[in-house]
Amino acid sequence: MPEETSVANIDVDKPLFDVKTFTGRFQYYAWMTDPRTVLLSSDRLLQAKQMVDKYRAGEPAKDLKPSEVHYNMKLYNSAFHPDTGELQNFAGRMSFQVPGGMLITGGMLAFYRTVPAVVLWQFLNQSFNAVVNYTNRNANSPTSVKQLGVAYVSATTSALIAAIGCKNYWSKKATPILQRYVPFAAVAAANCVNIPLMRQNEILHGIEVKNADGEVVGQSRLAAVKGISEVIFSRITMAAPGMLVLPIIMQRLEKLPAYKRIKWINAPFQTLLVGCFLCFMVPTACAIFPQQCGLDTSTMRTFEPELYEDMVKRTNGAVPKRVYFNKGL
Repeated sequence: MPEETSVANIDVDKPLFDVKTFTGRFQYYAWMTDPRTVLLSSDRLLQAKQMVDKYRAGEPAKDLKPSEVHYNMKLYNSAFHPDTGELQNFAGRMSFQVPGGMLITGGMLAFYRTVPAVVLWQFLNQSFNAVVNYTNRNANSPTSVKQLGVAYVSATTSALIAAIGCKNYWSKKATPILQRYVPFAAVAAANCVNIPLMRQNEILHGIEVKNADGEVVGQSRLAAVKGISEVIFSRITMAAPGMLVLPIIMQRLEKLPAYKRIKWINAPFQTLLVGCFLCFMVPTACAIFPQQCGLDTSTMRTFEPELYEDMVKRTNGAVPKRVYFNKGL
């Protein structure tokens, strides 16, 4: 097949991997969350978007090789919001999770012994999380500046309460190794607060749900709750291996005479190890659940009958058995 023909037949909206399976989703997110894409300029990313837009308009780029088209698809998927098509803040992209997460998590794990250090690193972590959660929301449900502020303050407060509370309690009751898990307890608690609050409009008013053909057929609060719950689980899973395994490794290393002589390496070493964990865990956690989630309309009929009735009207009685929605990341 001539190269031009193969390029012309590429569907830029179809993933290159089978996202119906966990393996396929892992490959997709490993491809899409490549940290190197964060280094590219906005102009280069907008060029990728321009190519995608032309393909959607029926104007394939015949002067490009298939590999170049696929690379532009990668840049588009990594940097632009799937709902709005807007260029995302670079710090909120999933491709920034490895460099951003490794720096902040490494700091939380290395500097956990004093209350001021705990406060500082939890503040930095929740600021980063707020950006990530807002960037990867379902953008069809707008959130006001006031709601964003309340979500940020609430999540930061919950993280600090969890961190300082665990630290004060465990410093008296727990072993040294258990005290190292203070950062993870704070991260888990804050995720359970930060994400729902940052996306509260979705829970209060519902999100758009579509049929199998991609047509919007209604709104659903249950879909929002399901999607947000899956995101919370994924985010905690993303952080868990590094924050649970690394303390055990450091507990053993810090007893070695050779390591004691180079204490300055503690923070850089933990940061590097966290980065190694995140390189694997970011695509793994994102792949646990499909980004396009499904919900049975019979469940909607039982738990949110008013929204189900609205769907009946919008579809003239032809309600699909299952609806789909973007859960966010």
